[in-house]
Amino acid sequence: MKAFDRNQLKEAVRGSVKRVYVAQTVELDLYRNTLDCFSASIDAVVQGISLDDWMLQEKERQVQKTKQNAIGSLHEDIIGSIPAVTKLAVGNVIDVVSIGKKLIAEIKNKHNTTKGNHKVAIYDDLAKELDKRPGYVGYYVEILPKGQKAYNVPFTPSDNKTQQNRVLREDIRQIDGRSFYAILTGYTNALDELYKVLPSIVEEIVKEEFEVVLDSEKVTKSDAFISNFEKAYGK
Repeated sequence: MKAFDRNQLKEAVRGSVKRVYVAQTVELDLYRNTLDCFSASIDAVVQGISLDDWMLQEKERQVQKTKQNAIGSLHEDIIGSIPAVTKLAVGNVIDVVSIGKKLIAEIKNKHNTTKGNHKVAIYDDLAKELDKRPGYVGYYVEILPKGQKAYNVPFTPSDNKTQQNRVLREDIRQIDGRSFYAILTGYTNALDELYKVLPSIVEEIVKEEFEVVLDSEKVTKSDAFISNFEKAYGK
């Protein structure tokens, strides 16, 4: 690997992989948070399925949601394993800081994760942190970009209260994940490399932690493996 230290990368994702694996093995109780019996019945009728089938479907949906939540900090963990980059503890205003690269960042997994009013708060947080760090650049990172686009542009979110955009500053920027990983590692294809190696690392972790043998090549050799990445980032 060029962009990452494989051992450090493996330890960075170990926690997320363990949580995801456990999420699929724990028996889910649909009644724990009070099942909405009205919407369940209506949805089952609309889908043309039995209520028993609907409940199986709902269990699968909730397990998938639990997995997604379990893996929520994946990229912060990975980025924190890159030399000269530090992942800050939960509760801090920003997610990561790099003294060597002179940058700070707030990281979101997907371009549509953050609502407009929250984007304004992110801008304000970055501005406050930059006041403490002269010469640094603050990034609002969208790991999965909109429309397969690469971008590194000034971040000027609109304030719903004033109906005005925040002031354009060259040191507060909005960037896609591929471009941000390139800045941090110095390798243009760092995110591509990460995507390709993760399945084999997951296979190793599951074997080490749970003594379960998996075959990651079922994923990496499927046509969808590469096409899914290209659908997100382009070719």
